[in-house]
Amino acid sequence: MYTLLLPLLVFFCVSARAIYRIYFHPLSKIPGPKLAAATHLHEFYHDVVRGGKFIWEIEKMHRAYGPIVRINPREVHIADPSMYDEIYAGCGRKREKDPRMVSSYASSYAALATVDHDLHRARRAPLNPFFSKKAVLELSDVVQEKVSLLAWHLKRVHAEQAVFALSTAFTALTGDIITHYLYGKDNGYLRERDLVKRNIVWEILAKGTSACHLFRFFPIIPALTKALPIRLMRLVRPALSNVYDLQEQISRQSDEAVALEGAKRRTIYNALSDPSVPASERSVARLRDESFIVLLGGTESTAATLTLATYHLLRNKDFYSKLRQELQQVMPKPTSEANWAQLERLPYLTAVINEALRLGAAALRPARVAPTETLYYKGYEIPPGTPVSTISYFIHRNPAIFPDPESFTPERWIQAAERGDNLTKYLVPFTRGSRICIGMNLAYAELYMTLAAIVRRFDLELCETRPEDMEFTREMVVQRPEKGVWTLKVRVVGINEA
Repeated sequence: MYTLLLPLLVFFCVSARAIYRIYFHPLSKIPGPKLAAATHLHEFYHDVVRGGKFIWEIEKMHRAYGPIVRINPREVHIADPSMYDEIYAGCGRKREKDPRMVSSYASSYAALATVDHDLHRARRAPLNPFFSKKAVLELSDVVQEKVSLLAWHLKRVHAEQAVFALSTAFTALTGDIITHYLYGKDNGYLRERDLVKRNIVWEILAKGTSACHLFRFFPIIPALTKALPIRLMRLVRPALSNVYDLQEQISRQSDEAVALEGAKRRTIYNALSDPSVPASERSVARLRDESFIVLLGGTESTAATLTLATYHLLRNKDFYSKLRQELQQVMPKPTSEANWAQLERLPYLTAVINEALRLGAAALRPARVAPTETLYYKGYEIPPGTPVSTISYFIHRNPAIFPDPESFTPERWIQAAERGDNLTKYLVPFTRGSRICIGMNLAYAELYMTLAAIVRRFDLELCETRPEDMEFTREMVVQRPEKGVWTLKVRVVGINEA
């Protein structure tokens, strides 16, 4: 009899909870499918089982129910650009992270994954000086040094008449730049003659972001992974041995950075471990989590944008030629160097970068919580404490703002400026408000300086790269094709030296 009662009790509890969520929950009047309101299993199936496909289900919901949709029992998604600055507010208005979303990052002590508004500000404060526009401009020589190493690789493969995995090289570039920022010296990815040997970085980052949805539903997994000895985890999950190697490397470099006295340049890690920072915020877990997130955020997303921009420039050689002609204004010789401040004044280069960011921005769903405010949208009331989100994909692909939104068209930015339209207010690859991406300025400097150096000097052609290699079919924080990661291979067919 008891064996029969237990399943009945479970069925009753599940049914009662579903009925409450659908008909009596504070969000019950928000449009959306009953299944999504009743259970997280709908989201789990599409994001975990199918692998990053829930974004397309959200798109279907908006087509069926309009611009505001309840996408799961506790979260509202709004696909309306006019609400963006309400969701991602700044100017002293508190916005917290959704506690159930931050586990995706598997780094709960990092500023990016901090839920509380005030604690986030405190954790971010030591990092801010390193990513200001002034600081990035002062370190243009660091970016230029890495870009010059990338140019060395392009010259080498031209001499060898070899096919070159440019997407891997971009990851090495951004990885070297951000590790230099972190520790005062880079990891030497670009100094490796055979970049395939260092492809480990791309694999590690890809595995880390591929697990984001699983970690969101089962935060115990990353917690256990960190708690158990790395030697044991290698036995349990040998496929992730490279990830554990990276964790050990971060720990080792972090310890070295702290021990290093009299360094020529104050590093991010030095700032995080400074005695002026409260002791509770100088724990080993906090420092290593922040290091991992800075490395992850500073490597993969910018490399992906560089990959997408170069791919589209090579698909349309008119874009490439027009950009090269413009670059001659600040780079009279193909080997001339120009910093971000000079390059950002070039309208066509800026248009190319804006278009690459529009089409290639991270596609994650960064939910925000207004802890004390009630938000209103088109007659709907969203109570305090409710996670509310919008995905930049829906703004960047809005045909009312960007006609023919799937096409890579730099001219749209030039034409908008000539009309006096501020199209950039709809460009939100770094989000906005108090939680705007801290690495935005560094990312812009890398994009401007890298694209300028390549286009001005090298003649490239696509090789072994199919359109499906650069499609967006899965959301794994960043955009992913059906299989693997965006992959761009080229052949260097000419070098301009004079």
